[in-house]
Amino acid sequence: MFIHLKRGEKLYVNGAVLRVDRRTSLEFLNDVTFLLENHVMQAEEAVTPERQLYFVVQSMIMDPGNAGMTAELYKHMSFRTRQDAGDEYVKKNIDLADQKVSKGRYFDALKLLRSCFGIRQDAARSPAQSDEAA
Repeated sequence: MFIHLKRGEKLYVNGAVLRVDRRTSLEFLNDVTFLLENHVMQAEEAVTPERQLYFVVQSMIMDPGNAGMTAELYKHMSFRTRQDAGDEYVKKNIDLADQKVSKGRYFDALKLLRSCFGIRQDAARSPAQSDEAA
């Protein structure tokens, strides 16, 4: 697997933070857990339950030494978020993300959770608000 990085970009690999000083490409020759800088969510951005789940999974990648404890937090938050979710798409993706997390496939779980961003906000918007935005 090839990863292309820009100058100064960070890459989180198995808990280590790498920053490159020039444009470069890396090839991973074995299984590795990584997170690109542009996929990293800041704590203040975790404003919905789905984003909070994403933040917790992200923490498992960035700090694998505490992933077991963080996984317990994820289980509790996931259960609560699934109960409160009104959208079947969100519930289904949380179920799939749960499976990925239990198998240590954190990046796959992040993709599933990221696809849920905006659904809660979109569902809460009234038709008048949607017309104004258009």
